[in-house]
Amino acid sequence: QVQLVESGGGLVQHGGSLRLACAVSGSIFVISDMGWYRQAPGKQREQVARITDAGITDYADSVKGRFTISRDNAKNTVYLQMNSLKPEDSAVYSCRALVVVTGTPFPTAFWGQGTQVIVAS
Repeated sequence: QVQLVESGGGLVQHGGSLRLACAVSGSIFVISDMGWYRQAPGKQREQVARITDAGITDYADSVKGRFTISRDNAKNTVYLQMNSLKPEDSAVYSCRALVVVTGTPFPTAFWGQGTQVIVAS
């Protein structure tokens, strides 16, 4: 129906940068909110950043000034540019998209499979 595929995770040194991408495909009528979440071992999943279809963004306090979320509506893709990475940023990062599936009246949340980010100290 709708698939989200993330890419861009990996191992990076403290202070380094990574760019995550999440491409949405399938029976898409419209995508409203898109966001990135992360979950570290033994911790609850937390919202990292969110962007509306109008381009309004929201960030967790822990990443403000270091991470930037953006989207390319023509490509149905959301990005997360992560700079000045810290070991505490290590987690599995997952994208989420609110999608109105073709032929349905309401948006449904879809999730990607997650991509691992490891920041070495």
